[in-house]
Amino acid sequence: MIYTVTFNPALDYVIKVDHFKTGTVNRTVSEEIFYGGKGINVSAVLKELGYASTALGFVAGFTGDEIERGVKTLGFASDFIRVKEGMSRINVKMKSDDETEINGIGPKITEEDVEKMFEKLDKLGSGDILVLSGSIPKSIDDKIYETIMSRLEGKGVRIVVDATKDLLLNVLKYHPFLIKPNNHELGEMFNVELKSDEDIIQYAGKLQEIGAVNVLISMAGDGAILLTEDGVVHKMGVAKGTVKNSVGAGDSMVAGFIAGYLDKRDYAYALKLGTASGSATAFSEGIATRKDIIEILEKL
Repeated sequence: MIYTVTFNPALDYVIKVDHFKTGTVNRTVSEEIFYGGKGINVSAVLKELGYASTALGFVAGFTGDEIERGVKTLGFASDFIRVKEGMSRINVKMKSDDETEINGIGPKITEEDVEKMFEKLDKLGSGDILVLSGSIPKSIDDKIYETIMSRLEGKGVRIVVDATKDLLLNVLKYHPFLIKPNNHELGEMFNVELKSDEDIIQYAGKLQEIGAVNVLISMAGDGAILLTEDGVVHKMGVAKGTVKNSVGAGDSMVAGFIAGYLDKRDYAYALKLGTASGSATAFSEGIATRKDIIEILEKL
């Protein structure tokens, strides 16, 4: 079974405003609500690609009710923990001459709530896949990724981690099955400027030396580079298209990679399907559909 964790899921209220101006009344020309969170995005794309998953995380208040309801409409299961204090976030994402985001705080998550999460995760075993992605709320210990991976060590769970800098570096000792920094994050980890594919491969290799099994480096319009556990380097370009949406593209790549790997146990194909999935979301207003993904896959 595949499990995704979103510690702080949200309702993403996406609006378009013509020529937004501060200090006056602005009116939207369009508005949509999406069920946000990196793990939720991964689960949504996995569903499109034919794989069931269970979304885990913390929800609270009437917004938490809507997130639970919305996940059902997206077609995958959830097992969220209800938090007593506060409410799940509403993130406002405004598209105008510039893109502006205002992200909410989220509920107060207690040690008791976190322990309930551990109890669920402790049940995972050999053959299961766990996706840990995104930032950690202030009310949770910032070492929670490490704690989870430590508790699951030796159980045969393949763990995918999509996080930034120290969050990622600190878990490499637990040998995650896949990590997915982008090229800029990779440079920040080692305080270097990466000027070529060779530089990216060199420093991605250092992440493997520290403990990562497979390293997937996303490079936006320049495609992606994958270093596999058997020492092979794969590079994949991107399909042509108009970028409409940057939200969820990286999560879609993770989901596509997982689905591709489970389909054929072939890393080159996993990279191809991951790239197609990420591109399909980038070219869509929301998370990509299976039809979008397959159309792009056939062009790569």
